[in-house]
Amino acid sequence: MATAIKIENVSKVYRLGAMGTGTLSHDLRRWWAMSRGKEDPYLKVGVKNDRTDGVDSEFVRSLHDISFDVQQGESLGVIGRNGAGKSTLLKILSRITGPSTGSIKIKGRIASLLEVGTGFHPELTGRENIYLNGAILGMRRAEISRKLDEIIAFSGIGKYIDTPVKRYSSGMYVRLAFAVAAHLEPEILIVDEVLAVGDAEFQKKCLGKMKDVSGEGRTVIFVSHNMAAVKSLCQNAILLKHGELAASGHADDVVSMYLGMDDKSAGLSAFFQPLDVDDVHIAKVAFKAPQAEIGEPITEGGGAELEIDYTIANGQADRYHFTFHLYNEAGEVLFGFSPTRENVGLKNGKNILTCVFPDYFFNVGTYYLTMLIVKDRKNVIKSERDIAVLKVVQKAREIGEWYGREPGYLIPSFQWIHDK
Repeated sequence: MATAIKIENVSKVYRLGAMGTGTLSHDLRRWWAMSRGKEDPYLKVGVKNDRTDGVDSEFVRSLHDISFDVQQGESLGVIGRNGAGKSTLLKILSRITGPSTGSIKIKGRIASLLEVGTGFHPELTGRENIYLNGAILGMRRAEISRKLDEIIAFSGIGKYIDTPVKRYSSGMYVRLAFAVAAHLEPEILIVDEVLAVGDAEFQKKCLGKMKDVSGEGRTVIFVSHNMAAVKSLCQNAILLKHGELAASGHADDVVSMYLGMDDKSAGLSAFFQPLDVDDVHIAKVAFKAPQAEIGEPITEGGGAELEIDYTIANGQADRYHFTFHLYNEAGEVLFGFSPTRENVGLKNGKNILTCVFPDYFFNVGTYYLTMLIVKDRKNVIKSERDIAVLKVVQKAREIGEWYGREPGYLIPSFQWIHDK
């Protein structure tokens, strides 16, 4: 079978807060070294891409010495925690940015779906953007016209196809973007986590289309936090950790390794730095045991608390609300919750908001939290996956008690009443 993508010793280094190396002499030194086939001299000073690490360095290795092959017709999953280097790898594959060192060989035309609306011109209509994207992929107008009706039907936004895309919702954007990328017959389709924007029906439709694309002998690179989707769609997978290749192989094996991976942040906040968006500043998001410090064990049956340290400036609290989604280890959403549902609004200034989960609620296991910041009731201005990790450990049990793990993800306590 022919090789569609060959990546050899690829590394990517970023200098924080600046472009280039900072000085002309450093840029010339880098150019002179690389023109003679030598390693970038500034690559050596980059620290590992672990954003929980307190190492103070202006250079960060987003990727370090990555090598793997993707065969033609293969579906490859790319998994890893936030900040592992997944998006950087896809941007290099899509030629949005280049590697600092190493080589990439690609055989075939690539269509990338990395971010909602990437490659769309906001002033053009949906129909015009279909032709624009096709032209970018190197397709003739006649080829695009043959696929036009199929693309519009798949996207499900036919009523709005002649409306400028700047008026589209994020869901409409991703519907049209995926329909274009999947139907214009690229040899290689690269899809990032953007499918999370669509509804459940559309996500199922997209996964089915990607299976069809792979079955037609085309190559699919799929990045997702949904482990069930990765195992369903992909034959093989690679696991990235701190910018390095931690594992590669059959998708089921790599997913199992990822779910069992030793994570020093388990049970703590996985949030690596404060988050600022619009007038909202998030300083901390973390699970903890009741009346305990963050980092102390959370045991089954003992309840838990979610603590959010936030600030809203300029008296704009009425315009924002928070929504949370909790996922299990397989990437399946268990439930969503929000203070707004309980008629609790956000406050201006600096505040600590606590969500109290009852006793006998979480079963033993690891859970991952997504936080959405919503503005003006309908616009999701920030969605952060794995913003906090909840690890629930087994409690000490008396002799004679059941020692195994109960089935399921929740262990609710109910009231039981006998008829008199």
